[in-house]
Amino acid sequence: MRFTNLEQLIRLCEEESVTIGQLMMTEQAAETGKLAQQVIEQMAAYYEIMKEAVHKGIESDAKPRSGLTGGDARRVHSYLHNGVPSLGAESCTAMAYALAVSEINASMGRVIATPTAGSCGIIPGVFVSSQERFGWSDAYMVQGLFSAGAIGYVIANNSFVSGAEGGCQAEIGSAIGMAAGALVELRGGTPEQAVHAVGLALKNTLGLICDPVAGLVEIPCIVRNGFGAVTAMAAADMALSGIKSVIPSDEVIDVMLEVGSAMPEKHRETALGGLAQTPTGRKMMKELYANEEG
Repeated sequence: MRFTNLEQLIRLCEEESVTIGQLMMTEQAAETGKLAQQVIEQMAAYYEIMKEAVHKGIESDAKPRSGLTGGDARRVHSYLHNGVPSLGAESCTAMAYALAVSEINASMGRVIATPTAGSCGIIPGVFVSSQERFGWSDAYMVQGLFSAGAIGYVIANNSFVSGAEGGCQAEIGSAIGMAAGALVELRGGTPEQAVHAVGLALKNTLGLICDPVAGLVEIPCIVRNGFGAVTAMAAADMALSGIKSVIPSDEVIDVMLEVGSAMPEKHRETALGGLAQTPTGRKMMKELYANEEG
């Protein structure tokens, strides 16, 4: 790739008068030695899987084998149509869709890791709900995925995207930043605004620990996906309104690396701390494994 940080990404886009998504598509083709149409078709296939997971999670009652979770996406979707969501219809839809994909993942269904399975609901939640709202084509959404991919590429190569390495700030945080920046671009924002959205999003998740109850990607992972979709939309709106990340986004990514490196091991996907070690968390783990042994 011709860029290693977000500042370089902005400069290349401005010099070549292209969007982040367009630049990333060209870079991906060059990196893989494939034709541009081939990488576009591959990304389009990924988007189909995302949409499939959204609809399956909403239309069916995905039940993880653990029995610990399930049905939250449908609860929010029902509330959306039968209640008066404080978030408004758009954000509530994104939240329901993000929960749906995360529940499909927990029930061993097919998802796209964006950037990880634990954060797989955020980008689909934001993208599919926004597509429905604005009437965007699938081809347009695919360009957005390339934009999200460019942002994820920078984060992964300068910090973490793995909860085991950097806590949940690395998984959920990265996905929020990717979704926020891509949404800005889909809404017609500039590459600079998209990058500001990334910084705004990441600053709001710094220090988030990874503490899965019973070691499963369910509690609190699923609800964090729902919250993450809403946060991504908020960061995008802030950036589109003209708010900037006062600390440059590349520096925020550096801080995520610093914070993740200093995070105790028990708060990095080991289930040895945080919510996993609450009295209820320990009880759930004991009962789950007792049932499995039985």
